[in-house]
Amino acid sequence: MKKMLLVVRWIVGLLFIFSGLIKVNDPIGLSYKMQEFFEVWNMHFLNDYALFFSIAMNSFEVLAGVAIIIGWRIKLFSWLLLLLIIFFTFLTGYAHYSGKIKTCGCFGDCLPLTAAQSFYKDLFLLALILLLVGFQQYIKSALSNAWAFSLIALTLILSTGAQFYVLKHLPWVDCLPFKVGNNILQKMEMPAGATLDSIQIVFEYQKDGKTIEFDQEHFPENFDDSYVFISRKDKLVKKGNGLKPAIVDFSLKTLNGEDTTQNVLATKGKYILVLAKDSEGMEVWEPEVKNILSTISQKGIPVMMVSAEGSKIKAAFPDYIVLNCDATVLKTAARVKPTFMFMNGATIEQKRSYKDVLNASATF
Repeated sequence: MKKMLLVVRWIVGLLFIFSGLIKVNDPIGLSYKMQEFFEVWNMHFLNDYALFFSIAMNSFEVLAGVAIIIGWRIKLFSWLLLLLIIFFTFLTGYAHYSGKIKTCGCFGDCLPLTAAQSFYKDLFLLALILLLVGFQQYIKSALSNAWAFSLIALTLILSTGAQFYVLKHLPWVDCLPFKVGNNILQKMEMPAGATLDSIQIVFEYQKDGKTIEFDQEHFPENFDDSYVFISRKDKLVKKGNGLKPAIVDFSLKTLNGEDTTQNVLATKGKYILVLAKDSEGMEVWEPEVKNILSTISQKGIPVMMVSAEGSKIKAAFPDYIVLNCDATVLKTAARVKPTFMFMNGATIEQKRSYKDVLNASATF
């Protein structure tokens, strides 16, 4: 029994540590996933707390995984993990059966799982944690209380501190489409073998008290003003294979609304895109960024600022080209606000938080 429980503890512990560490690398990513659930459930008031929940959840997963492996306070942590996995199973089950959430963010963006995969993974963990709860009396701590407490405290400090670090300096491992080395134009291309959904437009009219439906290719021969329009809807004829470009909706527009995406990405040589999703908190980073841009301008490197609130950014940085871009795209491309992307044509050569950008520009 004890050997079996030891194996179970290592499996559960390592899975939670692995899950937590992947998300420690990018706590903002999990906060966006939480906000997705909040939006579906109309719990918008929780959006402002999503990042706090994300940091706390990630740290607890790592901490609980360590505690389970060493067997420290097993009664407390086995019950806490049971409550947590019941909650996770509900979330992934909801995502799987409702179809409203495509991925659950269990292993972050570095190892994306479908809602179904996440749900079955949680069912597996639920069964293992039930074993730990049911046979907790056979589990003893492998370390003394003092050593175990010290290890748990160190785990909490490191996992939480690491998250605050990446919030200012970008994730250590970038698993998103805008990572260093990627060519944005290539990532915007449709993958080979991709098939799109086949959609048919269906019209609904009423004539002589009867409701009639027909598509755009089969209008009635006697169609006239006696037909009263009711609705127009899209009918799925054939489902595509789900393949799509890694980067979608990336569009750079001037403040006048002109799409200049191709022109920018076709730029010969090196230039810098400064990405800031919005102007919130700009009073904090504006002075430092202005100093950085002043230094970069002396090197003769072209700079363009990109934001979903281009007019506000332009008011603060009138001497620079400012382009508008979708906020959701910028959330993916730039986890820190602002993020500097060092470009060579359409290829991302370097990507730095504004906190680290001067060191990067020295080699650009």
